Amino acid sequence: MGKFGTNDPLGTFNLSPMPTKSTLASNYLDFTSQAGNDFSQQYLPELYEAEVERYGNRTLSGFLRMVGAEMPMTSDQVVWSEQNRLHIGYKGATVDTLGSNIISLPANGDDGEATKNAIRKDNTVVLQATAGTGVGTTVTAYVSAVSGLNITVLPYTSASLTAAGFGANSVFSLFVYGSEFKKGTLGMEGSLEASFKQFSNKPIIIKDNYEISGSDAAQIGWVEVAAEDGTSGYLWYLKSEGETRLRFQDYLEMAMVEGELNTNGTTAGTVGAVLGDNSGTEGLFAAITARGNVYQNYASGDVTPGTGNRTALQDFDSILANLDKQGAIEENMLFLDRATSLDFDDMLAAQNSYGAGGTSYGVFENSEEMALNLGFDGFRRGSYDFYKTDWKYLNDASTRGLIDNIEGVMVPAGTSTVYDQMLGTNIRRPFLHVRYRASEADDRRMKSWITGSVGGAATDTLDAMRVNFLSERCLVTQAANNFVLFTKSLV
Repeated sequence: MGKFGTNDPLGTFNLSPMPTKSTLASNYLDFTSQAGNDFSQQYLPELYEAEVERYGNRTLSGFLRMVGAEMPMTSDQVVWSEQNRLHIGYKGATVDTLGSNIISLPANGDDGEATKNAIRKDNTVVLQATAGTGVGTTVTAYVSAVSGLNITVLPYTSASLTAAGFGANSVFSLFVYGSEFKKGTLGMEGSLEASFKQFSNKPIIIKDNYEISGSDAAQIGWVEVAAEDGTSGYLWYLKSEGETRLRFQDYLEMAMVEGELNTNGTTAGTVGAVLGDNSGTEGLFAAITARGNVYQNYASGDVTPGTGNRTALQDFDSILANLDKQGAIEENMLFLDRATSLDFDDMLAAQNSYGAGGTSYGVFENSEEMALNLGFDGFRRGSYDFYKTDWKYLNDASTRGLIDNIEGVMVPAGTSTVYDQMLGTNIRRPFLHVRYRASEADDRRMKSWITGSVGGAATDTLDAMRVNFLSERCLVTQAANNFVLFTKSLV
C-alpha cells in the first residue's frame, strides 16, 4: 500500500500559508521581476482574478447546532441538578470482622464524595465478592443491624459469610432487592430522602477584532474576494474582515468543545498564578472525561477490560453493556473522524456474509452496473439506534486533525425537563446546549460593532476601521454519563 510523500501537503499537514498578525511583505502579491510574474514589461499576462478555493469550505462550526440549542441566561454561573439512581447499590465493601458477618461500606463512592448508608434494618441484599477470597461467590442475605457504615448480614443459605466462602480480604459489591419482616412487628425503621447531584459551569468571554487603515480600505485589488460567507468584490479588506468573523464563529464552538476549568493553584509564584481570574469553562471533552464514559482504542486489540479496538463488534458491544448501566437512551448520534468512521463501516460491512472477500449483489439491491455504496449512515444494535456522521473538526489539519488523540463522541439524542426561571415554566432541553449572557440591556450571544472613523463609523479620530467581536457563553452537558468519548492510545 502506498503512502504520502514527504513533500505532499496531505502527508506533512502543511499549514502554510496562514493568517499573520502583522502587515508583512508576505501578505501582498509581489509583482517585481520574477519568473512568470514580471509586470515591468509591456505584455499583459493571463490573470485569474478569482481565488482558487483549494481547502473547500474552511469553516468548522455546526456541531452544536445539530445536537443542541442556545438559550440566554443572566448570571455568572449556570447550575443544574441531576437525579441520582433510584435503587441502592455499593461497590468496594469489605469484611469488618471475620466471622461476625459485619460488612463495612466504602468511605467514599466513585464520585469521591462521602458515602451515605441508605441500607436499613430488615432490608434484603445480594452480595458478590469482586476481589480477595471467594471472587464471584454470590449470596443473598438479611440485614439484621445497621450502625454507621457497618451492616450486619445473615446469609440465607449459609451459617455465616465465612461458611459461604468469603474471607477477611474479600471485597464486595451489593444491592438492596427488598425487605422481610416477621409477623406482628413494627414497620421499617427510618425513611429515605430523595437526593440529587448538583453541577455548574461558568461562561467565558471570547473576543476578537479586525482593523484596517482608511487608506487600505479605499484601495482596489485585482484579486476578486471569495469567502464562505458570500463576501465578494475587489476590496481586499472585505475578505480579511469576513475571515475574521468566520474564524470567530468557529472559536465560539471550539471553545465550548475544548474548554477546561482552571484547577491550578493561585498562590503567588506558582504556575497556576498566571491564570489569575481566568476561571475557564467546562467544555464537552472535559465534561465527558470527568462524568461520562471514555473508550480508548488500541491498535493492537484489547489491553484492559472495557477498552480495545472498537472495529470489532464484540468490543463495540462492551460500549452497549455500559450504556445499559446508564440511562439506556435508545437513539444516539456518533460524530467521528474519518478513520474511525471508515472503521465503523468496515465493522458493519463484515456482518454481511455474502460480502466476504468481495462485494455482494442483490442483498442490498446493489447491481454490477450501479455505484456500490460502502458507507453506513446508521445501524441498530440490540435496543439502540446509532446515526453516524463525519465531524469535520476532527479531520481538519489545522485543528483536531493536527492533534489526533480524539476519534469521536457519542451524543444521546434525548432531552431533559427542567424549570426555566426566565420563562417561569418547565421546558424540555437537549442534554447538550449552550447558555449565553443576555438581558434587555445587552445581548452577548454574538456581538459585533465598528469603531474608528472609516467604514461609516465615527467614534474617534483614528484613521482606521476596527471591527470588534464578543461573546460570553458556556456549555451545559447534562447527563454526561450517557455520553461516550472515543480516544486513541498514542503509545
